[in-house]
Amino acid sequence: MKLLVINPNISTDVTALIDAEARRSAGTHTELIVRTAARGVEYIETRFEALIAAGAVAEIIAEHCGGDPAADHIDGVLVAAFGDPGMPALKELTDVPVIGITEAALCAAALQGQRFSIIAISDRITAWYRDCVEHFGLGGRLASIRSINQSLNGIGTVQRDFKETLLALSRQAVAEDGADVVILAGAPLAGLASELEGQIPVPVVDGISAGIRMTEAVVALQSGFHRQGAFAPPPVKHRQGLSENLDAALTAIQSAARASVTASAVAAAVPAGK
Repeated sequence: MKLLVINPNISTDVTALIDAEARRSAGTHTELIVRTAARGVEYIETRFEALIAAGAVAEIIAEHCGGDPAADHIDGVLVAAFGDPGMPALKELTDVPVIGITEAALCAAALQGQRFSIIAISDRITAWYRDCVEHFGLGGRLASIRSINQSLNGIGTVQRDFKETLLALSRQAVAEDGADVVILAGAPLAGLASELEGQIPVPVVDGISAGIRMTEAVVALQSGFHRQGAFAPPPVKHRQGLSENLDAALTAIQSAARASVTASAVAAAVPAGK
């Protein structure tokens, strides 16, 4: 199994954290291709920054999962930033599963407790995170979002600089907010959950770890791709100004969906036993 793991931020320090936790979590037969966004911001805190990142992520998906027959086959994609920039729209771009670490972490938390809390790296980011939880229909199970309220020295050193703060926020979420599960949100916190094992009295979810495991599981299900319905590929229409990779990826997924629907219609028209 080969997974494409994308850091929607431009920070290579964060990519290194993602890479380390992804490789720690992945199965022995899973190969990882880890990439960093070519444009955008060093870390995403707002909806607009997420909008910028979404385009960069789409380009990487198009490059690796598009219509180039010479490209290595990718079995699944993980969007490795909490808030899942570009999701769920990115599911329309390719015929392989595209999973965000937010949806993976929320699913993992929901399986382990009734109420969960999110621990975030900044106050500014919390409104966007709350939107994400509501989008997944889990607002009623959100106990709290607690966050660091100090300026960051650097996005790659958040764990080292604020480890005790993050631990205190996690414990407060349990003791004061009633959290059954704590989610350490965001790629800059990748790997911290395992480091804090035993120091927080409830299950602790790491978004990258959950994302890798969930993506492996969905790929293994071999459920097929969206040919019709809400996540079917965009309709064929005139377009211009797209990169060569993105244009090719759209053409490929539209052709694949059209061929699959045609084959299904033909099969349905053949009488049983013929």
